[in-house]
Amino acid sequence: MAPGFPPRTMAGIATLRANMNATFQATITAVSAPRDVTTSRGASQVADATLQDETGTITLTLWGDDTKTYSVGQKVQITDGWVKDFRGKLQVSMGRSGTIKVVP
Repeated sequence: MAPGFPPRTMAGIATLRANMNATFQATITAVSAPRDVTTSRGASQVADATLQDETGTITLTLWGDDTKTYSVGQKVQITDGWVKDFRGKLQVSMGRSGTIKVVP
């Protein structure tokens, strides 16, 4: 890191806005049961996970195998997730380039 520059910090959930990419860490506090859906890409499953950090909560949309991968209590890092407004509430999904991983 160059001298004089503060370390880069991740945004908290409270700073997220629709139509932006986001990188942050949060704890999964709830996961809905997977639902079968049909999209333009075919049949899939979708579930909603509630993520919480010290600044707020947001819904994470999980698709396909991810609906069975994550559970309550896990701390995850979302990298380059896509934030959108869905029915008046902010949600984050992986979009085209986002990733999610469990962190210690």
